[in-house]
Amino acid sequence: MPRHPQEPDRATPAEPVPGGAVHPPGEDSRQPGPPPRPQATNDEPGPDAAGPAPAEDEHRTAMQELEDRWRRALADLDNLRKRHARELERERTVERSRTAAAFLPVLDNLELALSHADADSDAIVEGIRAVRDQAVNVFELLGYPRHAETGVAFDPARHEVVSVVDDPDVEPGTVVQVLRPGYGDGDRQLRPATVTVAKRE
Repeated sequence: MPRHPQEPDRATPAEPVPGGAVHPPGEDSRQPGPPPRPQATNDEPGPDAAGPAPAEDEHRTAMQELEDRWRRALADLDNLRKRHARELERERTVERSRTAAAFLPVLDNLELALSHADADSDAIVEGIRAVRDQAVNVFELLGYPRHAETGVAFDPARHEVVSVVDDPDVEPGTVVQVLRPGYGDGDRQLRPATVTVAKRE
């Protein structure tokens, strides 16, 4: 078949772009726009992942402040407990010293009575009785009065019964004999009096 003498039109060259730039063949002659934003990948954090949110920072700061206050409170409590223990031991030492000092005259008088053992027996008995009265007075000053009364009604808060006797001349339930005196009252009782009580019918 004979070749057509007329060749097809070739692509006309692209018009020159102002500024001397030339578009490569086959590309659109539109003006280039702004460069596309790079896509964030898994390895590179985006602009929103630059740091923790302000709320998280405030929460962490508050937690640290509370922990510091808690630790300071524990330290203050431990110091208070140690100081209280020291003060309590000091008060006990002072009270023991005061009590021992109150009994020193009693001990002195007992030694004085023993030094006159060869003297008249009646004088020795009177001296020992005086020392006993002095010791009873010391107990009373310390808040522990002596209870050795007979003829009073039995009181379970103040008396401890060790025996019961049948005595028709005494009202039943009456203390007829004190075997060991008691000292103190109520919450400050050192011991109850050991007594013998008349039998109840």
